[in-house]
Amino acid sequence: MKQINKRFGKWGLALAGTSIAIAGCTATPQQTTQQQTTQQPASNQPAPKVLSLTAAGATFPYPLYSKWFADYQKEAGVQINYQAVGSGAGVKQIKNKTVDFGASDAPVDDEELQTMPGKLLQLPTVAGAVAVAYNLPQLQKPLKLDGATLADIFLGKITQWNDPQIAALNSGVTLPAVPVVVGHRSDGSGTSFIFTSYLSAVSPVWKKNVGTGKSVSWPTGIGGKGNAGVAGVIKGSPGAIGYVELAYAHQNNLATAILKNKAGSFVEPSVEATTAAIDASATALKADVRAPIINADGEKSYPIAGLTYLLVYEETGNADKAQTLREFLNWSMEEGQTMAKELDYAPLPDSIKAINRQIIETVQ
Repeated sequence: MKQINKRFGKWGLALAGTSIAIAGCTATPQQTTQQQTTQQPASNQPAPKVLSLTAAGATFPYPLYSKWFADYQKEAGVQINYQAVGSGAGVKQIKNKTVDFGASDAPVDDEELQTMPGKLLQLPTVAGAVAVAYNLPQLQKPLKLDGATLADIFLGKITQWNDPQIAALNSGVTLPAVPVVVGHRSDGSGTSFIFTSYLSAVSPVWKKNVGTGKSVSWPTGIGGKGNAGVAGVIKGSPGAIGYVELAYAHQNNLATAILKNKAGSFVEPSVEATTAAIDASATALKADVRAPIINADGEKSYPIAGLTYLLVYEETGNADKAQTLREFLNWSMEEGQTMAKELDYAPLPDSIKAINRQIIETVQ
């Protein structure tokens, strides 16, 4: 834990909060885009005319985004005020044009795109693993699970940890005879979208009865707001199991399950295993950057992985703001990518970064 706190404490991540903001996120877009600051860019580039941007959305990438925004302000003199309020709220705010850009782990589908007031661009930034975390200090070895068993736990069919279905996957491990406490998101969440997409892919019963979405009708369990909220449920409830982005599991010193992937291998959540899932999905991603990477082929692929996206309108209505957005987005594809691994995210392959650069140039 000491090592993990060192990694995250350096940047002062407020992961325990359920709504997280940087540098005065209560200001309105009009106030923040007009706000003046005396801080100058560290580089030799001319200072941008727009010195502040507002954004809101996913908590899944927040540990990385907070690092990005702090470093970018030091380098370019642009303050980015971000509210980590969940993917659902992020999509809603960009739709209502109350922010300069949104963030969502669930890409906006074609049907919802038609309801937007302008042409919405979607740029994947990094990929991350959704870890299945649990609170079973009695276990001497990491818990092993497969998709069918995980689905049955979240369906409420498995209610005790010593259930034969779990025991069959954990030979030689003494499982405690304690109740299973399910933790899940209470808010509209891209992390939930990735997790429920996986459960729908591996369980016909889940797909039929619950389905996939940022918000679903959970058959059982306790809700927590944001990744930090679910991490709190798991940490505070003996016998609990839930799903959080890997960085939150590490930050809260939570044990994480080893999952059986599509190839039949048991794989831990990690940057390398997430990268393997991206690589296995390369052809689909080149055709559409919204393609899912869950339940990917390959012996090394972690099965519950997903890309996270920034959402910005092609037409901003302000040339100076468009320039500031383009410069930040291009920075995120270069310097930003170098920061991903140390915070448990998988950087984008060059092929996806090239697609993003073409999209970024259309912002005006």
